[in-house]
Amino acid sequence: MIDLRLLRDDPDAVRASQRARGEDEAAVDRALAADVRRRGAIAEFERLRAEQKSRGKDVAKAKGEEKQALLAGVKELAEQVKAAQAEADAAAQEFDAAMRSIPNVVADGVPPGGEDDYVVLKEVGAKPELPEGLDAWRDHLELGELLGAIDTERGAKVSGSRFYFLTGVGARLELALLNLAVARAVEAGLTPMITPTLVKPEVMAGTGFLGAHAAEVYRLEEDDLYLTGTSEVALAGYRADEILDLSAGPERYAGWSACYRREAGSYGKDTRGIIRVHQFHKVEMFSYCRPEDAEAEHRRMLELEEAMLAAVELPYRVIDTAAGDLGSSAARKFDCEAWVPSQGAYRELSSTSNCTTFQARRLGVRERTEEGGTRPVATLNGTLATTRWIVAILENHQQPDGSVRVPEALRPYLGLDVLTPA
Repeated sequence: MIDLRLLRDDPDAVRASQRARGEDEAAVDRALAADVRRRGAIAEFERLRAEQKSRGKDVAKAKGEEKQALLAGVKELAEQVKAAQAEADAAAQEFDAAMRSIPNVVADGVPPGGEDDYVVLKEVGAKPELPEGLDAWRDHLELGELLGAIDTERGAKVSGSRFYFLTGVGARLELALLNLAVARAVEAGLTPMITPTLVKPEVMAGTGFLGAHAAEVYRLEEDDLYLTGTSEVALAGYRADEILDLSAGPERYAGWSACYRREAGSYGKDTRGIIRVHQFHKVEMFSYCRPEDAEAEHRRMLELEEAMLAAVELPYRVIDTAAGDLGSSAARKFDCEAWVPSQGAYRELSSTSNCTTFQARRLGVRERTEEGGTRPVATLNGTLATTRWIVAILENHQQPDGSVRVPEALRPYLGLDVLTPA
């Protein structure tokens, strides 16, 4: 959640963030009012509780009729204390709900607006020319079927729409890509992790995925567990309610996991192939760092993502995502979008988000300060590779006969220089 001091000291900054996101500014006033009510209710409870203790001492000293009279008053006061505590608890719950309704305050410089209001920061690499002998680009599904690499028909037969099998060289290509990502992560000092894909409600809520995007999350009602759409969730919960020592620098992880998304509200979009699916694999970077180091850590993650895109020889661009297209936890997000020839467009392959202290406040992740107190840390995440990358790799490296040239960086992991039709 957002910093309470910021809400109290500079509510206009929070209102400006809400405007940039296209969110309700009145949420700020509701949170402020809830804070006033909560503090008032707590003060009244503490006043009555102190009076109750004081009268209790008087009762202990009194005798006879005086004691009986005091006991009657203490009994009445006890009821008032009980009612005041209930009021304080209700006010605290109202305040917590009001605070959780406000997404992270966007960073300075984030473009205002919605999905189409991003700013292109750079374009890297030359877009491929249509191979000689082809009248049109083959898309990734046509190539995947030629190669015996992708089977969506049987995926639908087994599990329904937006499921698939990666078969033969398709499975090998995904494993090669993810292993390359892990190797690059280890070289960069990240600790590899195989993470749980089922998490408790408090962890899912703590990372901000039960807000506006709750409809995209799978829930196992009988077990009260959620299937994660990214290992970011488990990695954020990994250090919940702990005090970190960040004196030697950020704690950096690379989580490999299966990911699950309902893709609610996206029906009719990218239903062909494996661009928008319900299950996929991903290597996700995650960092805990000091708040003042978060911006530099964000740039570092972006550099690692760009290096991976360059390694698999994809033309791409980097965009600064507009405020209205940020998730609730992110203060800033950069997307890396690769060129997809069959669509004549850039499509997102990875993103990296600076969540500042928003998630850590919810999850109780802190660091010790020089003064001996504690403060929330910053959390950041970024995708290093995922199943969707196969789309761009197949299309950008296709050849006239339906084969696909394997980028050099993947060859040691795949054991092939060229993928040939089955």
